[in-house]
Amino acid sequence: MEGTLQIERIPHPALVGNWLGDPAERHIPVYLPPGYPAAARYPVIYWLGGYGSTALSRVNHSAFEPNLVERLDRLILTGEMPPTILVVADGFTRYGGSQYLDSPTSGRYQDAIAIDLVHWVDTHYATLAAPEGRLVAGHSSGGFGALRLGMERPEVFGLVASHSGDAYFEYCYLPDIARHQHQIARHGGPAEFVEWFWAQDPIPREAVTALSLIGMAAAYSPDPSAPAGVELPWDLATGALREDVWLRWLRHDPTRLVARHAAALRSLRLLFFDCGTRDEYHLHYGARILAARLRELGVPHLHQEYEGGHSGVTHRVDVSFRLAGALWRQLLVS
Repeated sequence: MEGTLQIERIPHPALVGNWLGDPAERHIPVYLPPGYPAAARYPVIYWLGGYGSTALSRVNHSAFEPNLVERLDRLILTGEMPPTILVVADGFTRYGGSQYLDSPTSGRYQDAIAIDLVHWVDTHYATLAAPEGRLVAGHSSGGFGALRLGMERPEVFGLVASHSGDAYFEYCYLPDIARHQHQIARHGGPAEFVEWFWAQDPIPREAVTALSLIGMAAAYSPDPSAPAGVELPWDLATGALREDVWLRWLRHDPTRLVARHAAALRSLRLLFFDCGTRDEYHLHYGARILAARLRELGVPHLHQEYEGGHSGVTHRVDVSFRLAGALWRQLLVS
């Protein structure tokens, strides 16, 4: 790798005093391109990892394929990208993830990224400090977070890329609720399950999926007055859906939000999303539904499908990074 990867300790004031007690200062990987700071200004990619990942885990080296940073470095060296800074955000919580939303239970993670992290990066590096100079991108929960930031913070992020982002909640969450809610009930409820979960060594893989349901509830149906700070969208005793709480979840579904945020989405310089046709969480259907609703609203976007599942798809960032790079190359010479 020809560029430089450094780990910064960055304060996130929006997370101070959060209900879960998670740290407000995070270790954030920052990639600087070869020759930095040779140019006056650099575009920035903000990467949001999927559920269960920390910022540091996104830059782990693999023996079998380039990681996120190595892929960007290669694209810059081959001339397919202009020199670009990459910042890997951290949305990890005690419940495994925040969905990058502002929640009274999880914490204000959308503010932590759109305000705190962006301000820190613009203050400490030679950035193109404007919406058109920032791409927010991510995979899975990170793809969901990128879409939501594009909808709600277009004055900060002018380019959006969602890889296998959570969408159409009936397909991506209801199957896991049916399969894994018994684990939470068996321990007496979400608060008791979380205590049991973090006492395990090793943690069973299926328990991570059960924890994710609590993490989603912290994002979509928070209730700080409850023992775990959440309302679950099902009844612990019978398993029946609690329709009022499930409706709160659906209000966060990107396929249902596009009409409300159509003007913001039209203002983006890039709105890209993709998904594998064998996605285990059925997110390819969510992406198709999202694309159809965007077409109905006349919102410019690029939707792609490819052969693959939910994991092992880091190579797809080459597509979104190149699209952003082409726009930035035009911008930097204008």
